[in-house]
Parts: sequence; structure tokens; C-alpha cells
Amino acid sequence: MNYILFDDRRIDLLPFTYTRPVSEIRCGILTITEKWAHYLNGDISFLTSDYLQVKYKVQYETDNCYINGGVFPSSELLHCIEDLEEGEMLYHQNEEKIIAFRSSQKVELGAFDVHGFHQVNCDLEIISINEVWDIFSKNDVAIKRDFELLTDGRTSQPLGDTNTHIGQELFIEEGAKVQGAILNSTTGPIYIGKNAEIMEGSVVRGALALCEGAQLKMASKIYGATTIGPQCRAGGEVSNSVMFGYSNKGHDGFLGNSVLGEWCNLGADTNVSNLKNNYAEVKIWNYAKGGFKNTGLQFCGLMMGDHSKSGINTMFNTATVVGVSANIYGGGFPRNFIPSYAWGGADKWITFRTNKAFEVAEKMMERRNIPFTEADKSIMEYIFEETSKYRNF
Repeated sequence: MNYILFDDRRIDLLPFTYTRPVSEIRCGILTITEKWAHYLNGDISFLTSDYLQVKYKVQYETDNCYINGGVFPSSELLHCIEDLEEGEMLYHQNEEKIIAFRSSQKVELGAFDVHGFHQVNCDLEIISINEVWDIFSKNDVAIKRDFELLTDGRTSQPLGDTNTHIGQELFIEEGAKVQGAILNSTTGPIYIGKNAEIMEGSVVRGALALCEGAQLKMASKIYGATTIGPQCRAGGEVSNSVMFGYSNKGHDGFLGNSVLGEWCNLGADTNVSNLKNNYAEVKIWNYAKGGFKNTGLQFCGLMMGDHSKSGINTMFNTATVVGVSANIYGGGFPRNFIPSYAWGGADKWITFRTNKAFEVAEKMMERRNIPFTEADKSIMEYIFEETSKYRNF
């Protein structure tokens, strides 16, 4: 069968879905795409926005199974999906969500007639990403499920005797280096990926996903549930946050209840507030609403899209949303919704032009031996035009 992961709630998940399909969001150890790849025996492609298709292709066949890209897989859910016949749709009534449907037709995003499908109800408990804050708030259960998936029947590399480990659930992949660290997995599993490194003096409390090639700097303080994505660098204090990949928070400063996309960089002593002074529930900018939306949470920090940066000593207010390729610096608290391609801080904002933004992106990606492709440029140019309505400086 041909499997296609389709976008759902994409606008609610901006700015992260400006640059990727919904299923490419990382929550836990793996992206949602990678989770499905472990369960599915077949090719996977993406049904996403037209401008993203230059990089994330859709592949149609004569027998297509369309799966909601925001839903986490499970063995039980997979059985329900595999039982679908042509023209049937798996629907979760409690979540009011289409889980999957099977069709020989080439369906376009948001353009299929649900009334043309026979509805099959699903009453399984599902986990899905619907809002940006779900990425960190559901990270604990996501790490635990991914840990079981990746380590089942396998043997961890040994932990060196310079370290202290409290608890049971610790798995170290080949090539990882851990020295002089204190690891506490009583509150959740600790996964240390291939060629990852935990430097001396670091103190870690699970659940933690330190993905392939990622690095915890000396004397880091990491609270669960936290994901440090592939090739990321993290230091200082981090709590219940997710870094997708290739991003840096290499210095002191606090990051809590936050999500960083790819190719972000937080300057030294960048600090993020994750709690309002009056302890009230947090509201956050929502692109679908075009305004601020109540999260129902007391703790919520920074949501930063791909390629955005902060200068040294930057302070972010509770529940700040930063778009793609923004650059924030200066004293004081900047606004708590910062559009894509904004350059400046509390005192003044200007537009960060694409030619300069592309130079920065190309140099940063070159350091990790990853090219900034024409497809990347095309996507970033589209985002620049699409987000111009927010840059009323």
C-alpha cells in the first residue's frame, strides 16, 4: 500500500509548519514521520501545502492510504487503518478528527469530500499534535513511547564509571560519549543517541531524548521532558522543551516549556519566561485565530520558527511566538509575537531582507555540511511574501 501523510491543523501549528509538513514535527525522540516509518511497510510521502511540495513530495499510486500527519501511531491504530477498504474513512468522534482514509483517487489537501466516504468510527485513545504547545506538553509520553519502540530487544552501550546513574531506563547508542555526569531516570527514560555527547558536570533528570550527534555542554542542567534534536547544542538550564534539530542554545540562560525549530541560535544568557507574574493561564499568538488564544496552561515559554536567532542577553516574555528567520536583540522585552523576517528588538523593528537572510542560513548550514538548496530558497521566499502582512513596522 502507498502511504501519504496529510497535514491537519497546519495553520494552528505555525510557525513550525511554515517550513515542514505537520508530520515532520519532532515530539519525543522521533519526528511523527519517523514514528510511522517504524510501523508501516511501504513508501511514505507528504500531502502538504503546494509551496512545500518542492521539497516534500506527494506520491500517488492506485491504492493510497492517507493518514493524518499529526497523529502518533500505535499497533492498535495501525490494525484499524489496515482494515480500511476502498472508500472508507477512520474517524475519531471524541477528537473530531479524521485519522485515515483509503482511496484510489489523487486527493488534494483540503479538497476531498468526506461525504463520499463510509465512516468507520475509532474509539482508541490517540495522541495527536493540534496546537504548538502540544509539542512540549505531550513530549513526556512521546519520549516514553519512542524509547520503548527504539530499544525493544536491544542492549545499551555501557555507561562509564565516571558517571552516576539513578534509576533503570537508560539507553546509550553506539559512539555516544558520557563523562562525569549525573543521570536520573526515575522520572522518565534517558535516551542518548548515536555519537551524542554529555560533557562533564551535567545533571540530567528524565525523560530526556538526546538525539544523534547532539551535545550537552559542561555543567548543563536538564529537566524532563526534554528533547535535544539531532546535532543540537544545549547548555545552561533547560526544562520540558523540544529542539527539533541543528539548533544551538550553547550557553547559560533558561529555556523552559518551549519549542525551537531547526537552525535556531540563542545567544549567551538568553532567558525565557515561562510563567506569568500573576500565575494566570497563558495566552499565545495563534495564526489561525489571528490573535491570542488561551492555552489553558500555566507554563508556556518560547515558540521559535526555523532559522531565527537571538542576541546575547535577550529576554523573551512568557508565551512569545517568533516566526521564521527573525533576528532579535537589544535590551528590554520584545513584543510577544514577532513576525517572520523581523530584525530588531523592543526599541525598533525593520524587515530582514531575503538576500541577507539566505546568506546567514547558507553559512550556518554549511558548518554542518548541509547545503541550502534551491528548494529551501523557494520555500523561504514564499514565507517572506506570505508573512509580509504581519510586518507593519
